[in-house]
Amino acid sequence: MAADLEVYKEDVVTQYIVVNLGIEHFGIDIKYIDNIVRVPSITRVPNVQHYFKGVINLRGEVIPVMDLRLRLDLEEIEHTGKTRIIIIKLDPAAAIGVIVDEVEEVIDLKESQMEKPSTENTDAGLGYISLVGKADRGLVSILNLAAVIGEKDG
Repeated sequence: MAADLEVYKEDVVTQYIVVNLGIEHFGIDIKYIDNIVRVPSITRVPNVQHYFKGVINLRGEVIPVMDLRLRLDLEEIEHTGKTRIIIIKLDPAAAIGVIVDEVEEVIDLKESQMEKPSTENTDAGLGYISLVGKADRGLVSILNLAAVIGEKDG
């Protein structure tokens, strides 16, 4: 019976949207994604953290937008035709937009394909990564959205 429970636990599958920031692949749990849009005009807001680009109006809702590259201490780049804003809702009443270089695909990962990231790693963005998934396409760093969206600087 215990073996059956273990097999069941490992078979739990979660879907992730894979986004690219340069050559790095990050996964965002699909249950938090409200929408994916092309980058519209962004209205700047004064006196905010450097990684916040401003706000957008999406169907009458004003949504703050952050550049995920800047949040993870990566180099800022020009937006391209593949650049997207992912609208994330950790709380049903509050949305935030996250700018990514490209949205690639949706993947399914089982719990057995996940590992905690090494604590020896000293990358600035490590606190923003909760798990590393081993997919057919290679490794995908699963983002800890609460840490990414949180107000404290990493």
